[in-house]
Amino acid sequence: MVHQLTDDALPELLARERFTAYIGFDPTADSLHVGHLQQMCTLRRLQEAGHRPIALVGGATGMIGDPSGKSEERVLLTPEVLAANREGIRAQLGRFLDFSADRAVLADNYEWLGTAGLLEFLRDVGKHFSVNEMVRKDSVRARLEGREQGLSYTEFSYMLLQSWDFVVLHDRFGCRLQLGGSDQWGNITEGVDLLRRLRAVHGFGLTSPLVTKADGGKFGKSETGTVWLDPARTSPYAFFQFWLGTADAEVGGYLRRFTFLDREAIEGLDRATAEHPERREAQRALARELTAMVHGPDEATRAERAGAVLFTEGIADLDAGALESALADAPSTPVAASALAAGLPLVDAFVTAGLAGGKGAARRELKQGAVYVNNRRQTEERDLTPADALHGRFVVLRHGRRTQHVLTVEP
Repeated sequence: MVHQLTDDALPELLARERFTAYIGFDPTADSLHVGHLQQMCTLRRLQEAGHRPIALVGGATGMIGDPSGKSEERVLLTPEVLAANREGIRAQLGRFLDFSADRAVLADNYEWLGTAGLLEFLRDVGKHFSVNEMVRKDSVRARLEGREQGLSYTEFSYMLLQSWDFVVLHDRFGCRLQLGGSDQWGNITEGVDLLRRLRAVHGFGLTSPLVTKADGGKFGKSETGTVWLDPARTSPYAFFQFWLGTADAEVGGYLRRFTFLDREAIEGLDRATAEHPERREAQRALARELTAMVHGPDEATRAERAGAVLFTEGIADLDAGALESALADAPSTPVAASALAAGLPLVDAFVTAGLAGGKGAARRELKQGAVYVNNRRQTEERDLTPADALHGRFVVLRHGRRTQHVLTVEP
């Protein structure tokens, strides 16, 4: 969980003193995504160990965008969009941290940066930064050396703003520790240095290794895009399936980074993966724990059940929302409600869905028992009717064991 420390004494200090520590989250979207989970879990671990975490929403820095780890400049967002994004992020952080009785702090740097005067900021903060040192930071140098992109002065100033955050959070809440991913190392060390220069306070920094996939791909992406924490963006079912698809080589590390299972439980899941990888016990535990943490235990149960019955007759017992989520990635074809009311020949539907090359082939598949309607095997020709539409909206056709196609009923 630890990549870099600004001071080797920090572990011992954390063991014997109560620290106030912060991590920043820029509101570049109205939801956080799974790429933020490690830092959210870090704040929760600190709180459970007796420390006080600060979740800092970057209402001001979000207007600029951090160049760290980015190959091009972010699109600048309007104040209205940023305000909406902040509210969405606040609610998600509340699922991970207990903000009652001063056990955690939720802050927004727009409170102090939004009213800072340019001349005063340059005089009081800017004079403590060496441009020579700043351009040696990895996040800056990578952008300066790139042929296709440069670095705007707006983004170049981000390091100063983040460093000033650390000073203000110390003044207001006694914060002495800043945390982040390893790509934040340059920003964090500058903040520690500014706190020393302006307040003569010994601050600390700690970074975590960036989460990457075994194939080198960017963590947090699925075939359909970013995996968000907002159920309106990524359904609980799709969220569950993302973790269920974790590779065997990655699942042990993810269990340690993202869940709060104890060591004995995780090591037992390690053994299960080594001895019976086909059972995917570790992946199922990972998906269950994280879906419950982000969306609640009830949604985790619904998502797991939807996946378990997707290819069984139990699909007919799913509620409309769970069914729609479970079928979201299946190929589909619209069918008029009037066609079902008149009786739609199953053979014709099978051909229309592309599950058979022609009516003759569809009839042969029927005789061989390879045709299913709502996961019930069909052996004779018949018409599909409104009674076959689950919740009046979906007719699930299947060829063989796994090839599904959904007829979506339209008025």
